[in-house]
Amino acid sequence: MKAAVLGANGFVGGRMVEKFHLEKTVEVRPVVRTYSGLARLARFDNLDWRLADARDCAALAKAIEGCDVVVNSIQGEPRVILETAVQSYKAAQAAGVRRLVFISSAAVNGLAPAPGTDEAAPIRTDSPFPYSNAKARAEGELSRLRRGGSVELVILRPSIIYGPRSPRWTAGVAGELLDGTACLLDGGRGICNTVYVDNLIEAVELSFAGAKSDGQVFFVSDREEVTWADLYRPIAEALGVDMTAIPGPTGVTPQPRPALKHALKQFHNSTRLQSILPFFPLRLKRVLRAAMATPVKWQVPNPWLQPEAGRPVLTEEMAGLERCKYKLPIRKAEDLLGYRPSVSFEEGCRRAVAWLRFAGYRAL
Repeated sequence: MKAAVLGANGFVGGRMVEKFHLEKTVEVRPVVRTYSGLARLARFDNLDWRLADARDCAALAKAIEGCDVVVNSIQGEPRVILETAVQSYKAAQAAGVRRLVFISSAAVNGLAPAPGTDEAAPIRTDSPFPYSNAKARAEGELSRLRRGGSVELVILRPSIIYGPRSPRWTAGVAGELLDGTACLLDGGRGICNTVYVDNLIEAVELSFAGAKSDGQVFFVSDREEVTWADLYRPIAEALGVDMTAIPGPTGVTPQPRPALKHALKQFHNSTRLQSILPFFPLRLKRVLRAAMATPVKWQVPNPWLQPEAGRPVLTEEMAGLERCKYKLPIRKAEDLLGYRPSVSFEEGCRRAVAWLRFAGYRAL
């Protein structure tokens, strides 16, 4: 079995390549956009890597030629998520690949899904969170392409992916605890639908075969029911942070919204608009150029500036996640994929904390 991994420079994709290569369970081919994307994987000898922009169908088809399966684990801006999802299916079709596995997100069913939600529940494309909408639209486009194409399709929906090198749910949590910006809604009693990264990769590998899984969508999570306090506690203890001192929120920070000029620039650069732009009247083109003439500014805080020490922050997105009262089911993945998460939540947290120590965090 030969599998190409798109987004091999990311947290999930990089670990997937590493795990497949070291355990020799899958002949893996990482596909990245630039040479810098190979920095983490360069320590491996004889790795059959390729360079290709996943938005370029022809280049991507050449990069994945000869593979049986393609895994799309690409992250990025919403438009990148949607465009690369579509092109990955078209490239797989052109290259004669048998199956595409798309790593979506449980957020397509909402940040706090209603009790009883399963894979058959409607997904949302109108949420206030562009990432969730992009994943939902990507799922819709891939399902449409599957109905008219020959490449098989499996969609996986993880939620909170944690573990060594997790930029958000391990390193990010540690950073919040250390700089005093961590806060927990209702004491962290909400349900946190975690999945340890290696458990997700097990589900990915199980998705490579089986006629019954073609065209199916699967929630993927750990077996245990976990709260947000459960996720934060082992990291807090390792860092010497008193869990009882983590405050509740005094308010909710609105979700950052891009400025109008940025939205106009994205619209102007879109492939669809560029294809019809030659037919626009000259006056309308001048109006668009004038609107984008000044530098683009974002109406969000500078991400390079450290947040004010000791000031707890609860974003609109985190508030939604922490209000969850329902553990998403994995019965379908168990029945059709044979999914049995092998790493317990306790062991996953132990490994995550061990990595924090290795990475130089102030751990006891």
